[in-house]
Amino acid sequence: MHSNLSTVSYIGATILFILSLGGLSNPASSRRGNLFGMIGMGIAVLATVFGTHVSAAGIPWIVGAMVLGGAIGVFAARTVQMTQMPELVALMHSLVGLAAALVGFASYLDTSTVFASVAEKSIHEVEIYVGILIGVVTFAGSLIAFGKLNGKIGGKPLLLPARHFLNLILLLVAIGFGYQFLHAETMNAGLVALAVLTVVSILFGIHMVMAIGGADMPVVVSMLNSYSGWAAAATGFMLSNDLLIVVGALVGSSGAILSYIMCRAMNRNFLSVIAGGFGGGAKPAATIGDAAVPQGEVVAITSADTAELLREAKSVIIVPGYGMAVAQAQHTVYEITKTLREKGVNVRFGIHPVAGRMPGHMNVLLAEAKVPYDIVMEMDELNDDFPDTDVTMVIGANDIVNPSAQDDPASPIAGMPVLEVWKAKTSIVMKRSMASGYAGVDNPLFYKDNNRMLFGDAKKMLDEVLVALKS
Repeated sequence: MHSNLSTVSYIGATILFILSLGGLSNPASSRRGNLFGMIGMGIAVLATVFGTHVSAAGIPWIVGAMVLGGAIGVFAARTVQMTQMPELVALMHSLVGLAAALVGFASYLDTSTVFASVAEKSIHEVEIYVGILIGVVTFAGSLIAFGKLNGKIGGKPLLLPARHFLNLILLLVAIGFGYQFLHAETMNAGLVALAVLTVVSILFGIHMVMAIGGADMPVVVSMLNSYSGWAAAATGFMLSNDLLIVVGALVGSSGAILSYIMCRAMNRNFLSVIAGGFGGGAKPAATIGDAAVPQGEVVAITSADTAELLREAKSVIIVPGYGMAVAQAQHTVYEITKTLREKGVNVRFGIHPVAGRMPGHMNVLLAEAKVPYDIVMEMDELNDDFPDTDVTMVIGANDIVNPSAQDDPASPIAGMPVLEVWKAKTSIVMKRSMASGYAGVDNPLFYKDNNRMLFGDAKKMLDEVLVALKS
């Protein structure tokens, strides 16, 4: 492929990636956004494989790698459940970081590159060093996030003594060996510096995410998404690939903006998330001797009574949470929604920005169940409507509907914007038990006079509600 054609292809791919991001900003246009992204990536891959930088002898190796990677991707797409998407996203971020680190080592070991000046060589080595640093931190941090999201690693933050001082030491070590790397007289000396950097980056990535509590995991996912973008951009600098630089910058900046939005939704700032400590898992109830002090009295409700309340309601707001995802109840939720709307009930969904385990988690699940986009609304669009709502159904959500955020200044989630479901005439909370949410904070909503608790597996209970509605 001629270099001019390759350049034009890269420009076209960049435009498609920008259109893809624009499409993904709205559920109604998300399919089109995904299509633009896939076409753009296809053009970018073909332009690279058949471009001027790849020899004919290398094409079979590239095609073989693409077939292998594509087969793994198809297998993952067919077997991974929607509830496992956060873990899959974290795992994909780790692969981006690993790729950036491996490209950094390969670029350093490549002796065929001729530099016009010492300054140009130094700039290239800085690109390598920074690329490996970002890549390895992304790789290690994403693996820890993967473990926390799938439950293999507990959500409780690991708060080591003087942890910020330890992070500072790791940073100083990385800077010190960076200086040695830039002044290395032999390749082996440079590799020693890169090996130390790799170890330091692994320790930093692990410690950074281990110190972040479970309640901040949606922010962590978007943060790692940003890191993976900057890792890709660093790879583009090392390979002198303009498209990788642009795409990496797009992903990195959009991930950073999303992290900011997530932090605002939790009334947190980015530095406090990185500092960690929020969301330490369930906290034991206060006790007197061996007896737990009751936090209030809950009123349980049956599936049949729930169906009756829904049947008599004129307006219903459903608030989905991670419990709905775990139970895979989104399809039953849609059937209930369809049944109620056929009866003339105004049904809407309230989505909190950090509901679930990654940004947009609930939107994806509802879209999979074919819930109409126009009745899926953000928190800010619905909060003023709860006083005029007959029934709110909270399906497996906890922290995002906790009144303590507004009523208790001493609460760990004080100031966090929440869905004010308790202001409806009747609220129904579906949970397996009275356990606290991911933030480990007790929820006074359960004990309010107008609240009812529907205990059990969300899918099973909702199936019973659906049968009762149709009977």
